[in-house]
Amino acid sequence: MKDKQNSLIILKSTLSRLPSYYCLIENRQALGEEYISATTIAESLSINPVQVRKDLASICSEPGRPKLGFKIDTLLSDLKIYLGYDHYDEAVLVGVGALGHVLMQYTGFANYGLGIVAGFDKVVREKKIADKPVLSISKLVSFLRRTHIKIGIIAVPASEAQGVADLLVTGGIKAIWNFAPATISLPETILVKNENLAASLAALTAELLRRG
Repeated sequence: MKDKQNSLIILKSTLSRLPSYYCLIENRQALGEEYISATTIAESLSINPVQVRKDLASICSEPGRPKLGFKIDTLLSDLKIYLGYDHYDEAVLVGVGALGHVLMQYTGFANYGLGIVAGFDKVVREKKIADKPVLSISKLVSFLRRTHIKIGIIAVPASEAQGVADLLVTGGIKAIWNFAPATISLPETILVKNENLAASLAALTAELLRRG
């Protein structure tokens, strides 16, 4: 594996592609395949094969074999370590509406080292979702300070997003996964990943119209 300094440099240019590689390779492993080539990955994901080779070379502990490609077990292990999937992080979710309800029930997060341990909302309609407690948002800060959880997921309306983000930071959260269609302003020390579903849908619709 590459040293830490080089990994930080690589991270900026490859991180957005590596999860797609991981999912594809994991599916091939489930089909019983033992090797996969950079060309196969590139064709499956419509990516330049040269770029795929560069990405894999930056994280692989073993080089690919001629005519075979990379050993899937090793490649998945390297990707899992690089992406942090070999660690387990707990998270809280704020906003137990339709989207929040689905996120709390989704079991697939465990495959990527994430577990939602509790949900919070202004109005508590259910005490539990998927055996996870749903609590009043008034208890959010004290819960975070007691548990030292570092990841918060926001699934509230846009008008409430900033207030929720501020509460999460007050409770000690270090990273936020934001599903609200709003830009939130936070200290530079807080990591934020925005998932704007409306923007993604608009981009998809625009491309569909462009293709006729």
